[in-house]
Amino acid sequence: MGERVIYQPLTPGDRLTVVLYRAGIVLAALIIAAAAFLMNLGEQVPYNLLLYGVYGSAALSVFFIHLYIGKLKRLLMACYAAALGALGLLLALGGGDPALYIAAHPQGLLLLLPVSFCLGFATAKEAFCFQLPEGYLLAIVMPLFLLVLSTGQVGTRGASYGLFVITGMYLYFLVRKLFMPLAYDIGDKSAYQ
Repeated sequence: MGERVIYQPLTPGDRLTVVLYRAGIVLAALIIAAAAFLMNLGEQVPYNLLLYGVYGSAALSVFFIHLYIGKLKRLLMACYAAALGALGLLLALGGGDPALYIAAHPQGLLLLLPVSFCLGFATAKEAFCFQLPEGYLLAIVMPLFLLVLSTGQVGTRGASYGLFVITGMYLYFLVRKLFMPLAYDIGDKSAYQ
C-alpha cells in the first residue's frame, strides 16, 4: 500500500515514469471531457481520434504504474493486451472505422470494457494507496456507463451528461492526486516484486 512517505531519493528514471503515469491519467480525463463537451454542443465528434487517445492514455497508465505486487502488474498488462485485441476486432468489424461500427451496433461498446478496466485499475489503485475513494467510484462507474450505453437506449445528449459526471469525478480525483509529491508514487522500491 502506498504511503505518504519518501523512502529514497528519486532517480531521473523514477521521475520520468511517474510523470508518464500521471500524464496517462490526465489525458484520459481530458479526452472524456472533450467528448462530453463536443457531444453536448452537437459538434462533429472525432470519435476514432478520441478512442485512440483513450488507448494511448491507458497505455501510459498501464506501462508506467508502480505496483508492489508483480502479479497485479502482469494482470493489468494482460488486460491491456485484451483491450488491444478488442480494438483490433472493432477495427475489423468496422472496416477500419471502429466508430462507424459502434454507431450501427451499440453493443460494440462492450469491446471497450477491457480498456475501461485498465483506466479504472489506475484510479482504484490510487484509491487504495492514498485514500482517494473517488478512484473506486470511477473504476465502477466507467464500465457501468459503457454497459448502459451498449443497450442503445441512451441518446447523444444523455451520453454527454454521463460523460460530464465522469469528467467531474476525474477532475476531483486529479486535483487530489496531482499535487502529491512524485516520490509517493514510487514508494519503497525494495518492496517491489
